[in-house]
Amino acid sequence: MDYETPLFFHVMEYADAADRDVIDMVSGNPDWEPPEALREGLREYADLEPDRFQYAPSAGLRELRAEIAARRGVDAEQVVVTNGAGEANYLSMARALERNRGNEILLTDPVYPYYPGKTTMLGGAQRFVATDDEGQLDPTAVRAAASDETAAIVVNTPNNPTGAVYPAETMRELVAIAEEHDAILISDEVYDHYDLSGEFASALETDSAHRIVTNAFSKSMAITGFRVGYAIFPPELVSDARSRHMLVNVATTRPGQYAVLQALRETGPDYYERNRKRLRKRVETFTDALEAAGAEYTTPSGSFYVMARFEGYPGTLANVERLIDEAGVAGMPGEAFGDSRREWLRFALVTPRVEEAAERLAAYFD
Repeated sequence: MDYETPLFFHVMEYADAADRDVIDMVSGNPDWEPPEALREGLREYADLEPDRFQYAPSAGLRELRAEIAARRGVDAEQVVVTNGAGEANYLSMARALERNRGNEILLTDPVYPYYPGKTTMLGGAQRFVATDDEGQLDPTAVRAAASDETAAIVVNTPNNPTGAVYPAETMRELVAIAEEHDAILISDEVYDHYDLSGEFASALETDSAHRIVTNAFSKSMAITGFRVGYAIFPPELVSDARSRHMLVNVATTRPGQYAVLQALRETGPDYYERNRKRLRKRVETFTDALEAAGAEYTTPSGSFYVMARFEGYPGTLANVERLIDEAGVAGMPGEAFGDSRREWLRFALVTPRVEEAAERLAAYFD
């Protein structure tokens, strides 16, 4: 089987090997501080009894699952704590395909590249539905693409790479389409704390046995290296998801779960609002420079990515490498996200050097 390895690692390695200063705008690693309570939790953990350094319960620490469940309005038994949102999405897609209600996964175009990669790995077939120029997904187009072969519809809101935030009506319609075809809507909501529009709607707002919601603390707490995520399953799908999780990972990090739990309990909304404020300022700075450079660009409603199109400079891997070598800015090629954004480049606004990067791009394309 030929797996589809995402281009992220190639671009990062190329940038690291460059013989000049390069501003990294490739990966979604927040550069800001995690919650102080999270650091305190880690310090506390170092002094706990030796039994706390052993396997965690496979489905996750009971207290963490209960905290997540209370915040999301579900039963704790529906929650599986995973090795980041990556494993949460893998388990969700696997469960959808294991139901034997079809072999097709509906994905958006543009798409986060790990979804088609997971589809291939799990033996499913990909089918794409194009979003509009702002990244919004039309449920009518999804309904037209869905069939009895549809095992799952996978969406990401707020979206990577477009920055779109799907409204409540869209989410309700997507759940309804999944129900009509006995499929599963998988809603990856890892950027929910970076909704800049106030329009974010979780799939959990629609009660259904045909939807799974995935999330993680990687982005919201700026801890992508901790690998603490979760999936919320319908009761009838959770048992086999737990079994697969146990066979693949046994459990995820115990100290990470402990620290995340402390951060959840002790971090107020001002922490998240400060980060959104920082992000709004970066979006304005970066898009103003793109405007001055004569580029076409997206203004994200959520997440922390901007896509840009420069005349005569399509979003190929070769052009991304040229940009690293000649401008000292590393972004992602649009072709990594599907056919519809091949003319575009994607930049992650998770560096304090956003203004400098924008100036370099403006000078390069002047």
